[in-house]
Amino acid sequence: MAIIKPNNNTISAITALPAAITTGKVLQIVTATHNTQFNTTSTSYVAVTGMEANITPSSTSSKILVMVTLSGRNTTAGKSLYTTIYRDDTTNLALGSTGFHSLYNVDASEYKNYSMHVLDSPSTTSSTNYQVYMLVDSSSNGGVMANTNTGVITLMEIAGWL
Repeated sequence: MAIIKPNNNTISAITALPAAITTGKVLQIVTATHNTQFNTTSTSYVAVTGMEANITPSSTSSKILVMVTLSGRNTTAGKSLYTTIYRDDTTNLALGSTGFHSLYNVDASEYKNYSMHVLDSPSTTSSTNYQVYMLVDSSSNGGVMANTNTGVITLMEIAGWL
């Protein structure tokens, strides 16, 4: 079998990838904290006021890693609270019809902590908004977001992600 010599070098002479390859570098990080209570009785997704952040990608090939950590509860025990992430108020990034995460049959007095993560490909260099949305499974049941500094949304621009 013949030995392949990249650019006429032996394998041991290769010490790094070419400078043009930027795969996986974090280019920027944006973080926002949610610190007010949010209530809804909507059975359709509604934007969670204050649980959002904006980022301007430096390249159309960049990916945005969206990470959300928050706590929530229902005002009625035994009901479900669903959350998801929207891009620019029009694109639901959830993998499924009801959302990324839900709180099922939660005690009405107990907040539950949870997180959501998604790798998005916005294909733009314009300012892009990511926001948490939520709904409840019955209009007689109101979902509540925590009113402490437990809600955080973090956006990371990743260069050259394959």
